[in-house]
Amino acid sequence: MKDLLCFGDSNTYGYDPESRLRHGFDERWTGILSRELLPYGIRVDEEGLCGRTTDFEDSCRPGRRGTDALPALLESYSPEAVIIMLGTNDCKSCFGNTPSTVTDGLKKLIGQVRDYSDNTKILLISPIYLASGVGEKGFDEEFDEDSVKLSRELPSAYSELAESTGCQFMAASDYASPSAADREHLDRSGHRALAAAIFDKLKKEDFI
Repeated sequence: MKDLLCFGDSNTYGYDPESRLRHGFDERWTGILSRELLPYGIRVDEEGLCGRTTDFEDSCRPGRRGTDALPALLESYSPEAVIIMLGTNDCKSCFGNTPSTVTDGLKKLIGQVRDYSDNTKILLISPIYLASGVGEKGFDEEFDEDSVKLSRELPSAYSELAESTGCQFMAASDYASPSAADREHLDRSGHRALAAAIFDKLKKEDFI
């Protein structure tokens, strides 16, 4: 059995924007992907955490820096492949990020995977877009319209980074959009669409 580590934030965890709980295992993209990959002898290791960033410390939510968590997870799972889908929380207005500062964080994560093993395959996924108005009252006021703009600039920046570092790339925003319920997270249909796209990408790029 081979391991595929899925490392991400709340949209990997499976946060449900309507119930504000968690989508069921069979509803979130990691669970759907797990079912599809099991016949290939691949086990999906779910490692999604709400609020996780690439490399930025959230003063209100400690323990969310991806670079702090990834090395231990690599040792724990010894994965043959890693999917990294982070960046939404890097768009929070408090960080004042740009595409280049977000990709700087991703470079560190890629470096941590490579330090662990040169043979581990990496699929870099830029996150879904934040919807306009996500920072309005009643939604998530940690974001603003600059956050929305930044989220739309990430796919091209991630694509360039993937090419320069020898990773595979896909944009989640090509296949799924945030729910109208909170303008930030995937609903069930979004999880299904993303799982199908990732499965096709893994097959195409010989990850399985």
